[in-house]
Amino acid sequence: MYTGPLVFTQVMDFMPLKTFLRCVERHRGNFGVKNFTCLDQFRTMAFAQLTYRESLRDIEACLLAQSRKLYHMGIRSKVSRSTLAEANEMRDWHIYADFAYHLIGIARKLYQKEPLAVELKNTVYALDATTIDLCLSIFPWAHFRETKGPVRLHTLLDLRGNIPSFIHITDGKIHEVNVLDILPLEAGAFYIMDRGYLDFSRLHAITRASAFFVIRAKSNLKSRRIYSHPVDKPSGVVCDQSILLTVPKSVGDYPDKLRRVRYYDAETDKSLVFLTNNFLLPAFTIAQLYKQRWQVELFFKWIKQNLRIKSFYGTSENAVKTQIWIAIAVYLLVAIIRKRLNIQESLYTILQVLSVSVFEKTSLYQLLTFYDYTNDMDSNVNQLNLFTDYSGR
Repeated sequence: MYTGPLVFTQVMDFMPLKTFLRCVERHRGNFGVKNFTCLDQFRTMAFAQLTYRESLRDIEACLLAQSRKLYHMGIRSKVSRSTLAEANEMRDWHIYADFAYHLIGIARKLYQKEPLAVELKNTVYALDATTIDLCLSIFPWAHFRETKGPVRLHTLLDLRGNIPSFIHITDGKIHEVNVLDILPLEAGAFYIMDRGYLDFSRLHAITRASAFFVIRAKSNLKSRRIYSHPVDKPSGVVCDQSILLTVPKSVGDYPDKLRRVRYYDAETDKSLVFLTNNFLLPAFTIAQLYKQRWQVELFFKWIKQNLRIKSFYGTSENAVKTQIWIAIAVYLLVAIIRKRLNIQESLYTILQVLSVSVFEKTSLYQLLTFYDYTNDMDSNVNQLNLFTDYSGR
């Protein structure tokens, strides 16, 4: 019989605790706090994410029912909805953002050898933003339109393992293209973007950083063809051209030549035009790279369905950002557990299993691999068999 820690405790053991405490100290998160520390807050909110709790009252009721196990879960203080609400309101959300970025570094190293759908040694990122709608009467700080107050989650997704490498949370008034101004650029990497990010001065900054971009062109693009490359039309590539922009403002923003690839997608019966500053890859590979941009759309859909980031436990900006960053940290922890334990199941399956098992005393590896140790005939190989004759007769 397994007598080790609870499943929830085993999950939290994958936290780099010293790093978390440094994040707390950097932002003075525990200043003046006597009982409910930032670590208690994080573990309580992580419990809410893993078990799909819908409200503060829901969190309080569930933990009250298991109050004898709170200490073993690493939660050293009594959890009440007023205490948790105050912590989410007052504790600086940068604590959890800093911690999530540290987890991003760990997860990316674990997944750096994951294969891409396109044979490419370079790092490939997909950039996009998703909107989380808020009720303006409850979240007045997120004013956008007369009755709408969204939060926008800007994400740069590393396509090796689908690990977010950069996340920025803004209100709905900040256009997504502005994120290119603060985006960390990596030489030799590819940045895949939709046409909402088409800004030639910002794209030229990517070129100056020795990085590459693939982006959809707008229908009103004005340019001059300077060379046509041979194409393999059966692959769907219609044309592959080197071009120069012709509009004076565009020329000032991007004076170098660009590559324009027109591709016909037979599956959707659409003709797509891409712009890139890479002139070495085959045109078909450029089209396939852009197709991988949908991974970031799937990532947004996944986290909205499997993490608590559509309904919030608090109404202040700090509480909303705290919940989002802790949700991202939980996603990264599960991704780290999956790789370190060499689990073959998907993140979705792992989260579903954890959601109904956090209070159990079961080996985490056994739980996530569905391995039945009770049928292991070699579990006591050192024990003598009473019915074996060891005398040699």
